[in-house]
Amino acid sequence: MDYIKDRILTGIQSTGLPHLGNLLSVILPTIDLANNKSLNPVFISIANLHSLTNIKNISFIKKYIYNILATWLACGLNTNKAIIYKQSDIPEVTELAWYLSCFFKYKRLTLVHSFKDKINNNMQSINVGVLTYPMLMAADILLYNAKIIPVGKDQLQHIEITRKVAKNFNRIMGKTFILPTALTNENTMYVTGTDGKKMSKSKNNIINVFISNEILKKQIQNIRTDNKSFQSSKDPNTNIIFSIYKLLASKKSINEIKNKYLNGNYGYFEAKNDLYQCILNRFSNERKLFNTLIKEKLFLDKILNNGAEKAREIAIKNISNIRNILGLK
Repeated sequence: MDYIKDRILTGIQSTGLPHLGNLLSVILPTIDLANNKSLNPVFISIANLHSLTNIKNISFIKKYIYNILATWLACGLNTNKAIIYKQSDIPEVTELAWYLSCFFKYKRLTLVHSFKDKINNNMQSINVGVLTYPMLMAADILLYNAKIIPVGKDQLQHIEITRKVAKNFNRIMGKTFILPTALTNENTMYVTGTDGKKMSKSKNNIINVFISNEILKKQIQNIRTDNKSFQSSKDPNTNIIFSIYKLLASKKSINEIKNKYLNGNYGYFEAKNDLYQCILNRFSNERKLFNTLIKEKLFLDKILNNGAEKAREIAIKNISNIRNILGLK
């Protein structure tokens, strides 16, 4: 096995329960890196400051922080091999975000995909945080000299912006930051949502693993299909249900379901039920553990506090160096 020497860092917003796309594209691959392949602890930021751009009810954000932490733990994260912490517990990150903002062009930020999408949807509701979001994300990464950043496909542009602002700073002030590299899981970097587009909370096309059986089944039943009859042969390669199923099932099961599609006498009701059962089986232990952990708030707080202590020790040292470089110390 090839072990990774470089520092690994990833993050997830506290905007609700992590959905299937989050699990497959970032959480599970990162846990594999942390537990089995990284020589150093992996940094995991629960980005509750980023969440403020979307959610104004603080009680919701607090609840979502616990949801996210319980998800990581339920999926097998070894906290001896990872430093998981709340973004807001590291005030140095917002200080660095300001410094970086002074080394990046305003116009370039207005071209960021996520900003343009929100401008197109409702310009009147856009806050400044939505515009400067990439600078805070860059600070999250650069503050810890992280080299490898596991992300989903939708975050690739933000990694490029992080590299760009780091290059600008290094060019003007001297070599300070390591240039990070995005790490995506090619097999799961694009997880299809129930409407055929990329799975996303903002599109309301998600499948949540850690919810009740009834709601999970309802989400799966909402998957869009064509109007082919039960008897008709169907193309699995153009079917949303199958595109999700093949990310979760064994090769044997995938081939069996594929043949059912091609042979006919297999309807979408049956296909959705097979996907439902597949998810229940695949995440059976994780769902049970999540429901236990989410009740243990003191235990979860302890993990977050321990993570914050370790992360902040590094953050304080690095921000002191950056202040010195900027002549502010």
